[in-house]
Amino acid sequence: MKKEIKKSLATLLGLAMVVGTLAGCSNAQPTPAADSNTETEAENTEATEPAAETETAAETEPAAETEPAAEPAGDKTLVVGYDQFSSKFSPFFATTAYDQDAAAMTQVGLLSSDREGNIILKGIEGETIPYNGTDYTYTGIADCEVTQNDDGTVVYDFTLRDDIKFSDGEPMTADDVIFNMYVLSDPMYDGSSTFYTLPIKGMEAYRSNMGSLVTYMLQAGRDNTDFTYWDEATQTAFWASLDEAGAAFVQEIVDYLVAAGYNTAEDTPATAIANWGFDAPEDATTTDIFYIMLEAYDYDLATMSSTETAGSLVEELMSDYDNYNKTVTVGDSAANIEGIEKTGDYSVRVTMDKFDAVAIYQLGITVAPLHYYGDPSLYDYDNNRFGFVKGDMSIIKSKTLEPMGAGAYKFISYENGVITYEANANYYKGEPKIKYINFKETQSADKLTGVAQGTFDISDPSMSLEVLGNIKSYNSNGEINGDVLTTSLVDNLGYGYIGLSANNMKVGDQKDSEESKALRKAFATLFACYRDTVINSYYGEMATVIQYPISNTSWAAPKPADAGYRLAYSVDADGNDIYTSDMTDEQKSDAALAAAVSFLKKAGFTYDEASGQFTAAPEGARMTYEVIIPGGGTGDHPAYGILTAAKEALASVGITLEINDPSDSNILWDALDADTADMWAAAWGATVDPDMYQVYHSSNYMAGTTSNHYSITSDELDELIVAARESADQSYRKATYKECLEIILDWAVEVPTYQRQNAIVFSTERVNMDTVTPDITTFWGWMNDIELLEMN
Repeated sequence: MKKEIKKSLATLLGLAMVVGTLAGCSNAQPTPAADSNTETEAENTEATEPAAETETAAETEPAAETEPAAEPAGDKTLVVGYDQFSSKFSPFFATTAYDQDAAAMTQVGLLSSDREGNIILKGIEGETIPYNGTDYTYTGIADCEVTQNDDGTVVYDFTLRDDIKFSDGEPMTADDVIFNMYVLSDPMYDGSSTFYTLPIKGMEAYRSNMGSLVTYMLQAGRDNTDFTYWDEATQTAFWASLDEAGAAFVQEIVDYLVAAGYNTAEDTPATAIANWGFDAPEDATTTDIFYIMLEAYDYDLATMSSTETAGSLVEELMSDYDNYNKTVTVGDSAANIEGIEKTGDYSVRVTMDKFDAVAIYQLGITVAPLHYYGDPSLYDYDNNRFGFVKGDMSIIKSKTLEPMGAGAYKFISYENGVITYEANANYYKGEPKIKYINFKETQSADKLTGVAQGTFDISDPSMSLEVLGNIKSYNSNGEINGDVLTTSLVDNLGYGYIGLSANNMKVGDQKDSEESKALRKAFATLFACYRDTVINSYYGEMATVIQYPISNTSWAAPKPADAGYRLAYSVDADGNDIYTSDMTDEQKSDAALAAAVSFLKKAGFTYDEASGQFTAAPEGARMTYEVIIPGGGTGDHPAYGILTAAKEALASVGITLEINDPSDSNILWDALDADTADMWAAAWGATVDPDMYQVYHSSNYMAGTTSNHYSITSDELDELIVAARESADQSYRKATYKECLEIILDWAVEVPTYQRQNAIVFSTERVNMDTVTPDITTFWGWMNDIELLEMN
């Protein structure tokens, strides 16, 4: 039941705009993805879903534009230590970050971005932008001109370079761009891209009245008598098969709950499923319970299945599922997308009905070859034929194992855990100097030793104080950069936090009342107090404490010099500052506890002044609360020390904080899905654009189905989120997001804890460090300018 909780309901389109797991190890320049963030169980592990940044082609220095890359250096092979692949090396259907990196080596994106994640709109001639005192020129395969019209529509005009070739020598044209956009817009597309959610003119009409037979039969119900689009025999067989699969689906959940100790084998399925967050009559069968669950998910079978145990997907339990997973058209469906126009052999126009701040990131799609992933005989733009049959993804999916594109390298093979690439002689920035590159699977614990001992040339070990010490020990100078290893540390695009559920931590029935907020602030104030000491002990110099629930890598993150900037949860119930600059750690702890007491009193808890103990909770609140932390049952989590210190402090005043550190982290994800968790520790993987809609908007709170696990529902916050999303003024957006962050902190549903660093470790002995792209950042990984990289 491995869970990756996304800040968005679907990840952004992938490859051309995805920065991989090697701390931004992407073949091309990362351009931030718009709406895909992942939540992970601990900050020393990376999400296995794409972290939704963007990867595009770009150059580093002006000289790189005019000086051709040298000839490949013989048969030298660069070996990169990687985590396990899932063999979906498709720019359309790769799901794990590792597979996306694997595909990205072969691809280029329509847009590029700079070292701060800003979009490059003039990719053909390039844009020169200073960073850290140095001017860098960024190029790409296209220009983009954006026009906002008086009627509210927005036009994006793309112009491609006319000399781009795919690795097989075929030219890239506007037809390839059109093909890719239609794949990502198809009603049956089920990859990670959310391109189809953009407000492109005519998108809804194109996707309407066409979809999976399964979906339509579920919507029609088992008593349907209209057999216009399928026959009665098919319907009868489907429901019989679904009954059987649904019963097996629920039984797997029940078995899991019994094995995990939530229930005993003697409990009824209804008793067990209550621990999964669903109410059912005591005599309900597993089949009955399945339909209770399905109804709760609005008969969205895919969404419900994706939240449950691995291997228990209903589709997998239906032996005849493929019989029903077919395309059905149930009415008029537009033959084309009005807002996607071919305006020339090398130009494309996209028209949107309204401005969307994140659209520019989603438009930077991978431009994969039509002639390879599609069928040129099925392409006729003037007659609404776009390289494949609408509603049929089979031809695109058939190429999933062997990617091909216009990227710096050609995919050769994947055998015995090793992907082999060869330099692409047709790469538009010049044939790479290193002829062969291998991505080699390995265990995380072996990455650092692999680089030090010569198995790998580059890898990304998970950082800790111990790993940092080991890096220094390999170098004769005792530093992280030396004669054996060179280390690049950059801020992770994300942050660690402690979450508090407004729905489960409230006074009375109102989760937004001042009393309910005070209850949560009591806990949040203590958590915030212990962050500095604990995070420094766990990460040392590799992490910093943050004060707002947003990654410090974001342009929207408040800075200490900004007006109104303050430490998180640093005032008492009366609004007075609780810390002074000269306080010791012990004095800060005492001050935080006193503030927590003031908040609990405000919340309505009964306090005995003589004993200094709380003796009763107000209606709706409790004397005991639980926090779940995925520390593997051993406390191995950066926030564990925060929780233990807070537990001790709360116990001193009569409040019990129970720390649940399960050996199986799925217990946390299951509790969040069921909306039963009081508090939890986790980490967000963020995106360049700070859009908050998916995580904090009220529409995304529904137990077990969406990403607003804080259950924050604020009309004021909703209006600000939408206003920021619809504005093109970055200064306005930053100020508006600051207001959003203040509301989130006032609700006390999230305690930001730390921003850690990622590491890329190079073999100083085997990699020519002078040729590694300079000024690596969160948004600019070592694989940028990969065509210039050399080995010693």
